[in-house]
Amino acid sequence: MIDFNDKIILAPMAGICDLPFRLLCKEQGCDIVYTEMISAKGMYYNNKNTEPLLMTDDREKPVGVQIFGSEPRLMAEQAKRIEDRGFEFIDVNMGCPVPKIVNNGEGSALMKTPELIGDIVNELVNVCSLPITIKMRAGFNEENKNAVEVAKIAEKAGVTAIAVHGRTREQYYHGKADWNIIKEVKNAVKVRVIGNGDVASAEDYLRIKEETGCDSVMIGRAAKGNPWIFADIKEYLKSGKHLEKPKIDEVCDMMLRHASLMIEYKGEFTGIHEMRKHVAWYTQGMPNSAKLRARINMVETYGELENLISCMIKNNVI
Repeated sequence: MIDFNDKIILAPMAGICDLPFRLLCKEQGCDIVYTEMISAKGMYYNNKNTEPLLMTDDREKPVGVQIFGSEPRLMAEQAKRIEDRGFEFIDVNMGCPVPKIVNNGEGSALMKTPELIGDIVNELVNVCSLPITIKMRAGFNEENKNAVEVAKIAEKAGVTAIAVHGRTREQYYHGKADWNIIKEVKNAVKVRVIGNGDVASAEDYLRIKEETGCDSVMIGRAAKGNPWIFADIKEYLKSGKHLEKPKIDEVCDMMLRHASLMIEYKGEFTGIHEMRKHVAWYTQGMPNSAKLRARINMVETYGELENLISCMIKNNVI
């Protein structure tokens, strides 16, 4: 049984938390990672884009697979199919705010139908041998912040842990996360509760733990271009001091290692194209980094990326 107590967890972010990025975060001390969200229907129809999302590596364990959908039996059948793919648990996405997901009654739209959530979790628990977890939001909108109700239903259905993002679907990623709703969920259930939202530093980690009583903490957007955040939090918990911020050459080394992993798992064309956004995140806030971001979209090969980064360093652009 996977332990969700006192863990620092990488949030499952679509288009970001692929295998290469998960490996880098794991190397920096992240305790638990999730795949990007995967459509249960996509698995059912053997969608060609689904298989790469299911790739795992022993170095990233423990890793959970996050699925989304709205049909209990279909979701359970597809989850059963992938139980032997190296995952330690199966997570159900109940928080994605993207319109095309929500309009299908999936992701955060499930927050509007608590009974269906119970059916989904119950079906998964009955069919699958792996632990079942859920990741949800505070509610669909401000008038319907029903995370506590949903948490109780999910617990009764047999869920192992519940991750709560303190924003509603209506908020997307704007405004402030409501940590009080995480506290309310923690006080309402006995299963492990994972706090998520507005955690961007070791101080935030300690504060969300103290204010909500959550068992573990999940970090999302603060890890983009910054896999070092996990190492920094662990160092701060141990010594009360932050790690020195990565120097430019360390950032460049990380970008190139990230690019190498992308190419290893996705091929050079896809790997380098997907790497462009990561380079922008890695260099955000650096002196003259806008020039790099303007040029990164022209890069097509690893050699071109390596030359660009080298040139930028020499000319003090980053």
